[in-house]
Amino acid sequence: MSRKRALIADTFCLTKRRRCAADSVTDGAADIRSSLQYLMTLFSRKLFNDSLPPVVLKHQLYSLHNDKTSVDKQVNELRENGDLLMFQLGFDSEAFALVFAEDYRTKVLQGEAGRETLGTVEKFLAKLIPGCSDLSFNKEKMLKEFLFTDPAITQLVKSGVLTVRDAGSWWLSIPNSGKFIKYFIKGRKAVLGMVKKSKYGEILKTELEGHHTTSQVKFQMKYHIHEIMGAELVESIQTTSGTLLRYVDGNVN
Repeated sequence: MSRKRALIADTFCLTKRRRCAADSVTDGAADIRSSLQYLMTLFSRKLFNDSLPPVVLKHQLYSLHNDKTSVDKQVNELRENGDLLMFQLGFDSEAFALVFAEDYRTKVLQGEAGRETLGTVEKFLAKLIPGCSDLSFNKEKMLKEFLFTDPAITQLVKSGVLTVRDAGSWWLSIPNSGKFIKYFIKGRKAVLGMVKKSKYGEILKTELEGHHTTSQVKFQMKYHIHEIMGAELVESIQTTSGTLLRYVDGNVN
């Protein structure tokens, strides 16, 4: 089955596609933490005046490891151990951001310095980071388990560590992440456009990595390449010249 997709729609849709296993790490016991640390070195801290912690999309890991089940399991273990936090960013129901817990704590407290919400945020982080793996919180949990009052919850929303999900529930969030999401979506669209406009709609990964970034691409090219590969918005084909990335025009496998 096939369907026509606009390029903008591609930026929101994570679809199932076949990838070449030769371009992935096949060791099931591979260290996901090391892969996260590598991907986070590609995050452009200076772009946000070092106000955000390094952010990785979970599916970027799939560009490095071909066993998604193993990746998800190890990510969940890191979350349950209190080492890693996961966030629903809102632009795609299947796209999740990953941030090391200590990086999150550091940047949140840095942003809260001198504000009236600091004490409430510190209390929330003390409840969250020891091992809470929730993506969202309902009012009952906030009031009865975390022991926050309604005014305190309002302060957490004001600080940006929570955003409203619906009446009586909130997403865990990354303060000041709006610019990140904006740059990410524009960059993804632009990089996919580069692949699509290449001859036959395909380009060597090394060649794409060497492309000069446009005004639409704020992040490092490798950051976006791992993302479109992990999201399977391009097909990865191993050739004698290296990995070839082929734009996929709406065919669902």
